[in-house]
Amino acid sequence: MSLHFSKEEFKFRKSNVLNSMKEQNIDALLMFRQESMYWLTGYDTFGYVFFQTLVLDQKGNLILLTRAPDLRQAQNTSNINDIRIWVDKDGSNPTDDLRIILDELNLKGKKIGIEYEAYGLTGRNAIKLNQSLENYCSIEDKSELITKLRVVKSDEEITYVRKAANLADLALEEVWKYAKSGASEAKILAEMNRVIFEGGGDYPANEFIIGSGKNALLCRYQAEKQILNKEDQLTIEWAGTYRHYHSAMFRTIPIGKANKKHFKMHEACVEALTNCENKLKPGNKIGEVFDIHAKTFDDHGFKNARMNACGYSLGATFSPNWMDWPMLYTGNSYIIQPGNVFFMHMILMDSENQLAMNLGETYLVTENGNERLGKKKLDLVVL
Repeated sequence: MSLHFSKEEFKFRKSNVLNSMKEQNIDALLMFRQESMYWLTGYDTFGYVFFQTLVLDQKGNLILLTRAPDLRQAQNTSNINDIRIWVDKDGSNPTDDLRIILDELNLKGKKIGIEYEAYGLTGRNAIKLNQSLENYCSIEDKSELITKLRVVKSDEEITYVRKAANLADLALEEVWKYAKSGASEAKILAEMNRVIFEGGGDYPANEFIIGSGKNALLCRYQAEKQILNKEDQLTIEWAGTYRHYHSAMFRTIPIGKANKKHFKMHEACVEALTNCENKLKPGNKIGEVFDIHAKTFDDHGFKNARMNACGYSLGATFSPNWMDWPMLYTGNSYIIQPGNVFFMHMILMDSENQLAMNLGETYLVTENGNERLGKKKLDLVVL
């Protein structure tokens, strides 16, 4: 068994979940989010793309229902002792197997919470689940029960986040080394991933974003890999990842020569990020962080180029993306707490002039403020 956290850590997490279930009058919780299963038990897999659920009742019983390929996966990576297998066959319905488990736990007529907000619970399987539980028990959406516990990181988690941040810094050094006229975006990506894996890191929960020229204005990965021109712009968003914990960064780098507007956009990004840093303190609402971001860009005349969110929480997440709850947008009332980890990205995409400028860093909220985990300079680097 290969567990990434101490027995005491897992015991503490389970106790917190059980207390939250009791407070919310839930007799059992059906977990479908891989993040919840990993955090609570260490279970590490991508098998959540099929029907898979981890059942926890108020007595502390934990039962995993999954497919045969994940039997040994759960045995080797988690502290789950009771693992049940549903069989792949024509017409199989794993919710029938789930009902057997619920009967064993005497949950008929009880209140069960379900993580509906999960990439592993498809719409079709959710319909099957609801049909199976109709007239059997009462159900409630408890998608955020564990998510809200995960949002404040423990000391053991912060150790992994710091390791991820160091890997992200190493990847940026590779960008500065290889990003130049005539370079291949594919080569840059390859070198970034090389140093992360050689440093003990993992696959990230989503692809790195990379694009030059007009593709520098894209906020998502796409398959085209280009060769950098003599005068160009390169946008990259990436994350160092360690034990599935992420620390992300974002940069736009002029190649050969920077447009005059690049400098103005970068100046606005630095100012916006600094203002967000000053607002990212315990007791403030994360919506206020976004508001100062928006005001800064709007005051610089970049209202039409900015985004409607400026970051999100980071932690241990699985594909298809590393974005975690909560997100930094206007009106979000989540109160910032010590132990939160946020990626704050200042994004400007000027479609009229086909210019991009991005600056993003990951922060750990401390008792009195925050710490920027990346240690590299924020200056506009022209390569």
